[in-house]
Amino acid sequence: MPHTLFISDLHLSADHSDSMAAFRRFIREFAPHAEQLYILGDLFEYWAGDDDCADPFHAEVIALLRGLVPHQTRVFILHGNRDLLMGEAFASACQATLIGEPTLIDLYGTPTVLSHGDTLCTDDVEYLAFRKQVHDPVFQKDFLVQPLADRKAYIRQLRSRSAAEKQHKSMDIMDVNQTAVADLLRAYHYPRLIHGHTHRPNRHEHVVDGKLCVRWVLGDWGAEGNALRCDANGCAVVKF
Repeated sequence: MPHTLFISDLHLSADHSDSMAAFRRFIREFAPHAEQLYILGDLFEYWAGDDDCADPFHAEVIALLRGLVPHQTRVFILHGNRDLLMGEAFASACQATLIGEPTLIDLYGTPTVLSHGDTLCTDDVEYLAFRKQVHDPVFQKDFLVQPLADRKAYIRQLRSRSAAEKQHKSMDIMDVNQTAVADLLRAYHYPRLIHGHTHRPNRHEHVVDGKLCVRWVLGDWGAEGNALRCDANGCAVVKF
C-alpha cells in the first residue's frame, strides 16, 4: 500500500556508530518502499553550515539520501534545533526539499501538521529565548562567515552547556505545553499533528473545541531506529 515515513532526532554523528548503522538499514531496506520520507529535525547531532557537506561522514549521509531518487521516494527535511543551519546547498546535494516550521500537508486525505516540536515547549523560557536568538537571520549570517573550525568549536561548547543545564530542568519543563499544542491544532483547523524533539514517543489524543485530534510523537534513535508509517488507513510505529 502507498505509504509515507516520518523520522526525527537521529542525531547522526561520526561518534555514534550505532545510530548510523540503523540509518543505513533504514535507507536501504525501508525507505525505498515509501512514496515520501519526512525528516522532522535533528538529522545530525549538529550542523555548522553547508560548507561542511564534504566531510566524509556528512557525504555518506547525503549519498544515502540521494540514493532514494531512483526509487522515486521524495525526501522532505524540516529543521530541528540541532541542524537549523542546513540550507539549500545541503538539500540540493541530497535531492531533498526543505520545508518550514510548521508545515500542513494532506496525508492520504487527513490534514496533518508537521513540526519539529521545540516551539511547543513553551514552559522552557530559557530555551525559547535562545531559539529566538539563533533563528535571527542577522545572527546566522554573522555566524556563517566565521571559519568552519571556529563554528564547530562554538557549537560543541553550546552542546556541553546545554547538557549541563538539562540536569537542573524538570522533565515537564522540557515537554510540550498542552495549551501550545491546542493553539497549534486550533490554528490549523484541528488536524493530526506529528512532531519529534521531546524523545517521548507516543500517541496522544487531544479534544480541542470539541474536536478530537491525534498527536504522534516520534522517537529518537540509538542502536535501534524507529519511524512512523502512515497510509490511507492510519499510522503505526515501525522499529528496525
